[in-house]
Amino acid sequence: MINRTLIRLKIVQLIYEYYQNGNRSIEAVGKELMYSLSKAYELYNLLLCLMIDLTRYADEVINKQEEINRVTHANKEISHRLLENKFIAILEKNNMLNQYREEKKLSWMDDKNYLKYLYDIIVQSEYYADYLAPNEVTFDDDREFWRKVYKNIIMKDTEIDDIIEDMCIYWNDDKETVDTFVIKTIKRFTAESTEEQPLMPEFRDEEDKLFADRLLRRTIENAEYYQSLISQSAHNWELNRIAFMDLVIMQVAIAEILSFPEIPVSVTINEYIELAKCYSTPKSHIYINGIVDNVAKRLRNAGKLMK
Repeated sequence: MINRTLIRLKIVQLIYEYYQNGNRSIEAVGKELMYSLSKAYELYNLLLCLMIDLTRYADEVINKQEEINRVTHANKEISHRLLENKFIAILEKNNMLNQYREEKKLSWMDDKNYLKYLYDIIVQSEYYADYLAPNEVTFDDDREFWRKVYKNIIMKDTEIDDIIEDMCIYWNDDKETVDTFVIKTIKRFTAESTEEQPLMPEFRDEEDKLFADRLLRRTIENAEYYQSLISQSAHNWELNRIAFMDLVIMQVAIAEILSFPEIPVSVTINEYIELAKCYSTPKSHIYINGIVDNVAKRLRNAGKLMK
């Protein structure tokens, strides 16, 4: 689940803090990197649990409504379709999710105010109305309902951003990336899925984990060299004239260009341009593009870059 885009973001953030705070060893920063990445995986599992706990809350609401109807002799029909959703039934039994959920004690059931708020939005939505319209629904209909709810309601909800930021300082920046993996996970479920349905692993493979460690270390260990390359390509501007976040982004980008010959320069530059668009000044991505591209050309011409 943890992809290289998220790894790059985490490293830029940690390098920025490394220079701001000072007096920290590479080992300490490396441990924090791995911890922050593990917390992103925890958020992925927590957001999967949200759909299950919303269904459990719906069960409480519907049971109370049925009890009121019995007492008042009301004849109002109550739909159980949300409770009978076959996608949620399989997700709730998922072995990987349950094992992780038990280990980390993940639950939304203590925050009934948020569950009520989200439940009310869902049952008043067009997605819910469309879901109730047919007389019968298939597994694909059940899964598609939650995909639409997640993509159009949960992903866009501002309340959840505040809630998860209070839970963990790392999660506010993680959610946008993690949301895409939740959607991919929903799509992977089929009518044939069982409790053994695999979820996203924490790392795609060991190579991505090594990528994270090496990129962080190279960025810190060769900082002076990378900064000299930036200074030369910035027409010998003093480094203190360059926005500090821009300097950090370029330093990490150059570390990646020199440390990973299998990654095309254009791919690396594009990744850090996108980071600059989100985390630096409005025109920084143009400036960073020009300087890092110039550094790469200088290194190639000097025979120090063979890609």
